Amino acid sequence: MTMALEQLDSLLKAQEGEVLEFKEAKNNYCFDELVKYCAAIANEGGGKFVLGVTDKRPRQVVGTKAFEPPERTRYGLIEKLHLNITFDVIEHPRGRVLIFHIPPRPVGMPISPDGKYWQRESDSLVPMTADRLRAVFAESGHDFSADICPGLTIDDLDPRAIENFRKQWIAKSKNNLLMTLSSEQLLSDAGAVVDGQCTYASLILFGTRKAVGKHLAQAETIFEYRSSNAPGPAQQREEFRQGFFTYHDRLWELINARNDVQHFQSGLFILDIPTFSEHVIREALLNAVSHRDYQLAGSVFVRQYPRQLRLENPGGFPVGVNEKNILHRQSPRNRRIADIFSKCGLVERSGQGMDLMFRTSIRESKHIPDFSGTDQYQVTLTLDGEVHDPQFLVFLEKVGREKQEMFCTDDFLVLDLVHREQTVSEHLHSRLQPLMEAGAIERYGRGRGIRYILARAYYTMINQKGVYTRKRGLDRRTNKELLLKHIRDNEKTGSRLKELCQVLPALSRPQVQTLLQELKSDGKIVTVGKTRNSLWYPSNSADPIAAEIEGK
Repeated sequence: MTMALEQLDSLLKAQEGEVLEFKEAKNNYCFDELVKYCAAIANEGGGKFVLGVTDKRPRQVVGTKAFEPPERTRYGLIEKLHLNITFDVIEHPRGRVLIFHIPPRPVGMPISPDGKYWQRESDSLVPMTADRLRAVFAESGHDFSADICPGLTIDDLDPRAIENFRKQWIAKSKNNLLMTLSSEQLLSDAGAVVDGQCTYASLILFGTRKAVGKHLAQAETIFEYRSSNAPGPAQQREEFRQGFFTYHDRLWELINARNDVQHFQSGLFILDIPTFSEHVIREALLNAVSHRDYQLAGSVFVRQYPRQLRLENPGGFPVGVNEKNILHRQSPRNRRIADIFSKCGLVERSGQGMDLMFRTSIRESKHIPDFSGTDQYQVTLTLDGEVHDPQFLVFLEKVGREKQEMFCTDDFLVLDLVHREQTVSEHLHSRLQPLMEAGAIERYGRGRGIRYILARAYYTMINQKGVYTRKRGLDRRTNKELLLKHIRDNEKTGSRLKELCQVLPALSRPQVQTLLQELKSDGKIVTVGKTRNSLWYPSNSADPIAAEIEGK
């Protein structure tokens, strides 16, 4: 299939980047070099390799005699790369142009024609870095926790951990027959043991201290308590290099030992809010265990401070997950572990834990979970335990009882943004109308000047009616009267838009302009000029220019 000359012209003007590579190759080109470039382009997402064009801008067609006929070269590339590479031959007035079309590599499978994984760097070919390779391999969703752990036997697992799991599974499933199963059959039914062989999931969740130290020493969790961010040794430190089901309750006990309760009263409401919610902390720990990269060195760190808890676990976010979409896109790096958690009720469904963490934090008027500091090597999660506005807590409960509304996580996110006077993200706009109908928020303004504010009931409850009036703005009629009064008081000099906006600071510039146009349509004011520096006058002004305009 021949590519149109117009399409070639657009290629010549394009930037040479991740999808395009140009070579002159007037007489010939090395096939092995072509293979490497095609592999590199496939590893970078696919693209085109163009022969017969200069690689320096402005690019010129010089023609090429390489790879005649190209069909044979195509078969050679397919044999080497196992990719369906196609080509186009363009007979340009200045010579023949040969274009190879390289598809992207398969998900999770980098291309290595000669045992090396090539990528491009500037004008050269270089082997892919270890970090890049690790990210590519992770794309396929390979579950390390489902792999068989060589040399690990059922005798290397802690009976206490297995029995703890059994009790929780029975409590979740109501299936008392689980009590009659042998340990090996129980773990086999759970997926921790496959065909009589123990997986890494069984080691991570049920392994003895000796077994974990021997087979996967980095599968440990370290707890530290620090009274401040000052460097130096922690006031308390415990290391858990053993199966998760042997220590997860102990870890919560350590945190809860310094978990002070924050007391608040508002009228008849008496609120006791723990600094660290047990549900939130346990979900954060479960996420760390099921999402960390066990093939990387390093431990899970749980660092507790008086009003803050920070978790660090090796391995960045899974492919496709980031700080912005983490609430709506879940991808457990160790699915076998996540499935076992689900069986015993620690995790109800994928993504529920993150929902609970955000929802609880907002309902308790705390900052939402913070993932800043996360990079490709580790996930850093900071949980703030400080209650910032107890009245907001009371307001949410009051709205919930009166309207019998069950807010979803997105509703709480909207309320949090409105409360902090931040812009509501576009993907949350669908929740604005239900929240207005529930009496939780109000809308004011028009067009691009639309704003949202917590409902009047909130400001009434906290005895700040004046703040509500200031934020909400005066009613439309009063706003127009204030503008008209200012214009009349300054009829000799005229009034500019900038100062009129200062009269109504709660309104946006477009909102003020709309009110001015309404006053003009009512025949109460006139304007002189067409730019931002135009002046507004009362319609009965003695200003000769205004009077002339009024007369017309």
